[in-house]
Amino acid sequence: MVTGARIGPIFVVMGQRARVVGPGRAGTSFATALAAAGWHVEPLVGRSDPVDRAARDVDLVIIATPDVAIAEVAAAIDPVDGTAVLHLSGALGPQPVARHRRHGVLHPLVALPDGERGADRLVGAWFGLAADGDPVAERIVADLRGHVVHVDDQHWTRYHAAAVIAANHLVALLGQAERVGASVGLPLDALMGLASGSLCDVGEIGPAAALTGPVSRGDLGTVQRHLDALPHDERDAYRALSEQAARLLPDPNPEPDTPVPDLETST
Repeated sequence: MVTGARIGPIFVVMGQRARVVGPGRAGTSFATALAAAGWHVEPLVGRSDPVDRAARDVDLVIIATPDVAIAEVAAAIDPVDGTAVLHLSGALGPQPVARHRRHGVLHPLVALPDGERGADRLVGAWFGLAADGDPVAERIVADLRGHVVHVDDQHWTRYHAAAVIAANHLVALLGQAERVGASVGLPLDALMGLASGSLCDVGEIGPAAALTGPVSRGDLGTVQRHLDALPHDERDAYRALSEQAARLLPDPNPEPDTPVPDLETST
C-alpha cells in the first residue's frame, strides 16, 4: 500500500523512487524538481549507461531523451509490472512507451533552459498528460503543485503545434522585432516592456481584448505603410501576422462599405 503525507500544499508519496533517463536540461530539471518534492531520485542515466535494468527497484522511469530516441530507449528497458514508464515529449503521445504495462506522457508546458531554472519552472506549471495514461503522472503534477490538461491519443500533434506556436513562434516573432528595430537603432530591450505587457494582457483578458495597434482600429493605411517600409524579407511575416490579428476582431470580414473606425493614438 502506498502511504503519503501532506506537507503544506504538496502531497508527498512516501518511499516513491524515480529514475530519469537522459541527463540533459529536461532530465536534470525533473530530477531536481522531484527530489525537492519528496521523491527519491536515483542517479541520472546517461547515453553510455545501460538502460535495460532502468525499471528495476523504482516506481517510475522518466525518459527525458530527444524525441527520436524515446521509442528506442523504451524498447531497451526491460518491463517491470509495477514500474511506470513516462516520456516528456508533447509530440508523440503514449505509443512509444506502450510496451510497458504502466505508461504515459508527462509533457511540461514550460521552457527548461537548464536544470536549476527548469526545476523552478516545473513547480506550478501546466502539463499535458495522456488521457488514458498511468495515474502516477497525475501524482507527479500534484506533487509539483501543477495543472493538468488531458490529451486524447489522436490530438497530440495539434496539441504540440499549439505549444510550438506559443513558445517557438513567439521567440521567432521577437527575433523579427529585434531585426527591424535594430535597423533604426531601437534595441530589443526597449521593446521587451511592450511585449511583456501584451503577454500579461492576454493572460488577464484574452487575446481579442488585448489586441491593440492599427489592425484593431481598422487602420489598413498604416499597415500598408509598414509593409512598404519593411525590408522585403520581413514583409511576409508581418502580413501573415496582421491577417491573424484581424481574426481576433468581432467581424474579421467586414463589408467593403464599412467605415474604418476613428484612429486612436495608442500603439
